[in-house]
Amino acid sequence: MTSLVELLRAPDLADAPYAYAATAPAGSRFIFLAGACPLADDGSTAHPGDVVAQAQQCVETLRGALDAAGAHLSDVISTRVLVASADRADLHAAWKVVSAAFGDHDAPSTLLGVTVLGYPDQLVEIEAVAAVAAT
Repeated sequence: MTSLVELLRAPDLADAPYAYAATAPAGSRFIFLAGACPLADDGSTAHPGDVVAQAQQCVETLRGALDAAGAHLSDVISTRVLVASADRADLHAAWKVVSAAFGDHDAPSTLLGVTVLGYPDQLVEIEAVAAVAAT
């Protein structure tokens, strides 16, 4: 399946590990996803204290939400990765997981260190917007 999302580079700006912008053609159907959280099947927070494992769980949750909407990671037009930490090493660790999951589809993204997230023991959350062909 070919993505409608076009990732745009900005050669006059600093080299970044993601596209600076992305577009989708007029008439695309946009999918606004709730923050993907690291929840276990029973609703508890998976992997307390483990930023990397929580980031991996968030990616799986994001994949499931995209699948339910008829989309894939390659349809994502932008992301926001939130990490409940002031330690840049934690932010970097979460980013490595997210970046690896997206591979060559390095959609524009914002990485944020935040004070707290909504679930007990939650350290990572990933928000995303995707675009697919209108049905």
